[in-house]
Amino acid sequence: MARTSLALVLSFAALSATPAFAQDHARGHGHAAGSVAAEAAEAATTVDAFHAALKAGDTAGALTLLAADVMIFEEGGAERSRDEYASHHLGSDAAFAAASQATVSRRSGWAHGDIAWITSEGRTTGQFNGRAVDRLTTETMVLKRQADGWRIQHIHWSSRAPR
Repeated sequence: MARTSLALVLSFAALSATPAFAQDHARGHGHAAGSVAAEAAEAATTVDAFHAALKAGDTAGALTLLAADVMIFEEGGAERSRDEYASHHLGSDAAFAAASQATVSRRSGWAHGDIAWITSEGRTTGQFNGRAVDRLTTETMVLKRQADGWRIQHIHWSSRAPR
């Protein structure tokens, strides 16, 4: 279940990667509750692009948005680099994102200098590997501005069954 829940969490933000949602959040408001501060809008766009790449099966594109030393935490486990993530769970996360439907109910974001954090809450539903999916999801991403744009330094994913 741990691997499935990572994929569940990944896919929920794919909906936020739609152009209208991303555009609204770039202005600090949108369809989901919460707000993204103006100084964090570009970082939020990077988060959206990461999820859009996963949903489209563009694993190479998703990897370009991760820092080489990204730390990914989920269900007590850790992947400690972009290469480790690529060799372990990237493919299954992309497959899950493509097979499920995600909604974001709340997103907030802040930045201070070259560091930003984007938090999202949502729900992922659908069918994956012959099983029904229905999970409430949370995600925190910490990003660092580099010369070529924002890169994801840390991801923390969590999900649970609705009550």
